[in-house]
Amino acid sequence: MRTSRRLADLSWTDARDLALSGAMLAIPLGATEQHGPHLPLTTDTDVAVALCDELAETRFDVVVAPAVSYGSSGSHAGFAGTLTISEEAIELLVTELGRSACRTFAHVLFVSAHGGNVAPIARAVRKLRAESWDARAFTPRRVDDDSHAGHTETALMLAIRPLSVRMHRAVGVSAEPVRQTSHELRCASDVSTLSETGIVGDPVGATGLHGGLLLDCLVTELTMDVAKWRGGRAA
Repeated sequence: MRTSRRLADLSWTDARDLALSGAMLAIPLGATEQHGPHLPLTTDTDVAVALCDELAETRFDVVVAPAVSYGSSGSHAGFAGTLTISEEAIELLVTELGRSACRTFAHVLFVSAHGGNVAPIARAVRKLRAESWDARAFTPRRVDDDSHAGHTETALMLAIRPLSVRMHRAVGVSAEPVRQTSHELRCASDVSTLSETGIVGDPVGATGLHGGLLLDCLVTELTMDVAKWRGGRAA
C-alpha cells in the first residue's frame, strides 16, 4: 500500500493536508485472541488491517490508522495469550477515539473483524453520529458458518500472512453440523467448553487461493458500503 496513506508514516502537516483534501480515516479494530494452535493471536486484527489496506488501494481518499488490537474476547479468556477488555471499555474507547479522529478527519470509518466488538462499536458510532460526527462502522458479513479458526479464517490468513499459519497443527474438531456449532459459539461464555483446541470448525484443506477469493469478496463488500456512504472515488 502507498506509505503516504498510512497515518503512522505521516507528519502532522501531511495528515492536515490529506484531511483538508477530504480524506477519510479508516481505523482497523481487531483483537488479541486465541485462534487455535495454528493461527496467530492477531488474526482478527490482521484481517481488519488487510481490509483497510485494500480499501486504500481502491480509493485515493482513504488514510489507514494504526490498528486497535484489543477487543471484547472474554469467551476465549481460558486460552493463554488472549487479552480481553470489556464491551463497556470498547464502547468508550471507540467513542473517545472517534471524537479525537473527527477533529482532524471529517469522515471516520471503523473496520472491525472481531465479532465481540460489533455491539459496543455500534453503540459508540450511534453516539458519535448523535453528536454530529460523520462516523461509520463496517463489520464483514459472515462468508459462511465456519465459526472460529475454521476453514474461512485459516484460508484468509493463508492469503494475508501465510508464514504465520501453522497448518501442521490444524485439526478439524467439529463433528456436529457447523451451523449448530456456530450458534453454540455465539452463545458460549467459555469457548474451552466447546473445544479443547479453540477451533470450532474445520481448517483442514484451507488454501491461500481460496483465502484470496474470500478476501476479494470482503473487500468488494467494504468498498460498496463506503461508496454508498461517501460516493465512488476510485484511486
